[in-house]
Amino acid sequence: MTAMLGMYDRPETREANDRLWSSMRFELGFGPRTLERERDFFDIWTDPELIFAQTCGMPYRLGLHRQVQLVATPDYGFPDCPAGHYYSVLICHKDQAQATLAELCGGVFAYNEPQSQSGWAAPVSHLAEMGLKPEKRLQSGAHYLSARAVAEKQASFASLDVLTWELIRRYDDFASELHVLGRTKATPTLPYITGPRQNPAEIRAALSTAIGAMSDADRATLGLQGLVQIPPSTYLAVPTPPPPEAL
Repeated sequence: MTAMLGMYDRPETREANDRLWSSMRFELGFGPRTLERERDFFDIWTDPELIFAQTCGMPYRLGLHRQVQLVATPDYGFPDCPAGHYYSVLICHKDQAQATLAELCGGVFAYNEPQSQSGWAAPVSHLAEMGLKPEKRLQSGAHYLSARAVAEKQASFASLDVLTWELIRRYDDFASELHVLGRTKATPTLPYITGPRQNPAEIRAALSTAIGAMSDADRATLGLQGLVQIPPSTYLAVPTPPPPEAL
């Protein structure tokens, strides 16, 4: 059996994620003792023995929805957002704070990977509405690395999901080199999923109870406010732009 909370897992949040899973496992009465942190995300998401994980909206709508069951959507309480929604922030180096998106599109756009809603789909759709597209692109492999590439002037701008950005601002010194240009439209946030052999209602009930039992400190660390239920059709309706090689 497999469980994973890797989307917002970093050294500073690890213990809070572990406690959330431990509480959830107690409620379920089954599941692995520890969260998986070594295997590839896609391998975990498609594992028939998956008990619980968080995925990204773009892989979910591109095909993962046929292999997993939707459990619920976390609500992080972002301002100016419907419950269970989030957005991406567009960042550049502070020295380029006066630059326009049109100017920055002539430079290098850093993105984590091509199946990322917040790192690729949301910003490319946002730019397309303005008649723009990033001319040169750098695939970094992670939101953190995209942000660092901009801070170190290896890239002109990048797009990060708002919770990742808040964690970078909280824990990483290089955040002081970065400037927020703007934000994308809100879309449903990263959903919790379970495998095809599980009962999603049972998983959801255990998760809801575990979130309700979180300490104030862990709630502040993870930003979790509660759960909402967003239907699969809402995730599937989010626009998907061309992949990097076709742009």
